[in-house]
Amino acid sequence: MTNREEIQEKERRVREFMLSRGLDALLLRRQGNFSWMTGGGLNLVGITTELGVAALLITRTSKFVVCSNIEAPRMAREENLEAQGYTIASFPWHEEAERTTIQRIVGKGKVGSDAPFADAEVCAEDIARLRYALTPAEVERFRWLGERASAGLERTLIATRPGETEAEVVARLCGDLWKDRIDPITLMSAADERVASYRHPIPTERRIERFLMVSVNARKWGLIVSLTRFVHFGRVPEELQQRYRDNVRIDCAFMAATQPGVPAREVLMRGMEAYRSAGYPDEWKLHHQGGAIGYTGRDYRTSFETPDVVHANQGFTWNPSLTGTKSEDTILATADGPQPVTLPVLFPRMQLEVDGAVFERPAILEK
Repeated sequence: MTNREEIQEKERRVREFMLSRGLDALLLRRQGNFSWMTGGGLNLVGITTELGVAALLITRTSKFVVCSNIEAPRMAREENLEAQGYTIASFPWHEEAERTTIQRIVGKGKVGSDAPFADAEVCAEDIARLRYALTPAEVERFRWLGERASAGLERTLIATRPGETEAEVVARLCGDLWKDRIDPITLMSAADERVASYRHPIPTERRIERFLMVSVNARKWGLIVSLTRFVHFGRVPEELQQRYRDNVRIDCAFMAATQPGVPAREVLMRGMEAYRSAGYPDEWKLHHQGGAIGYTGRDYRTSFETPDVVHANQGFTWNPSLTGTKSEDTILATADGPQPVTLPVLFPRMQLEVDGAVFERPAILEK
């Protein structure tokens, strides 16, 4: 699918949604939806902001970029949105005229929005579902990002030495990813006893002695992948090795169950069965187990009430953890079974077969 075909497919989804909800226009202000709708464009300035500095307004017959005069030149020249058929509707930055600009275009029409906005119906979750099934062009970008993020994280840990701080290692990872303008939007790191102490360990100035975990959510073109890797200085103790292998097997059970058409909560139940079978019946209670991923870090964290089913060509990252270990990689759910998006590139591998599916997963790197 060419970029043109990708954009046409997304316009089709959006306008079908508008028709089903009786909307005259749809306003997309969140940076993830902007990137999705434009085939990888960016409406952000700060990389951690959820709302962008330019909004897309889709009507039944036209498309507009609504932004201040500060952003308009880049929207036209670098994001190339006029070539995609958008009209740039800009206003002077000092007039705070976003609302009146939209009203001028839509009039008294009914507007839906992906974020709270004056007189608009907020339908953020339903809009997010339009993104779930990735197009072939998105799948290609997703795979590129997954391989590049995997190599960057593994290269970083291969270069790590005892005595460095968690923060120093993470800083090196950020530099590696930024060379390709990949945003490291979430970073976790834990050395030694911190691995077992915290499920969400933010990087600190603690110095590494024997054991280190690093996790990253990496974003490019709006798409996000998540992964975790471990390095151990000296031989990995047998108990830790076994626990890590059990954790990876649980993760593979989640992955194997992630099939198009299967309710996400059934995948969660299969993962819980894997916890019990491995001898850790209550560990799942200590941290969420992950879920769908694409243009946000998790489109949803799967729970017993999650209403969604798995879509073909939808991204997922499960992140089961056993105290002292974690397993996390991004996959794509396909009709041919789960396919890796992040994967061991430079790290040692372990092969596991779970429920008829064979997985190549990263082992703990021994140095």
